[in-house]
Amino acid sequence: MKELKQKLTEKMKEYFGDDERRIRHALRVTEYAERILEHEREADRDVVIAAAILHDIGIHEAERKYGSTAGKYQEIEGPPIAKRIILGEGLPEDFVEEVCRIIAHHHTPGVVDTLEFKVVYDADLIVNMEDGEVKKGKFLTEGGRNVAELSEGAPK
Repeated sequence: MKELKQKLTEKMKEYFGDDERRIRHALRVTEYAERILEHEREADRDVVIAAAILHDIGIHEAERKYGSTAGKYQEIEGPPIAKRIILGEGLPEDFVEEVCRIIAHHHTPGVVDTLEFKVVYDADLIVNMEDGEVKKGKFLTEGGRNVAELSEGAPK
């Protein structure tokens, strides 16, 4: 659903405003998620793309409320913001809930055990590794491992 990706990307950019760092991160995670989806074809592409675009949408609110960008605060603040954005597109409630469940745990592997979660988690991990935010991590999908091995700058 190319139209959904475009609309959610526009909404994410509007929400982040001039925070180019957060926008760039979300776009890179989405790009890696799409590459992982080439390997993990059983995953619901629309859920993965929506969650990838919006996975860090709570970061500004986390900074405002808690003075921190820690993952646990992003997981608290992200889902209500994402829900408002996605519901504005008239999408089904079960779709919205699945995307929000991924966002609510995107720093906590093992809580949500869906393939869609795993693809988003792996895409975020690759970007965080490339940016030096984390030195290493455990990939949850074979596709994530494959894409990481091929990505520039990701530790092998």
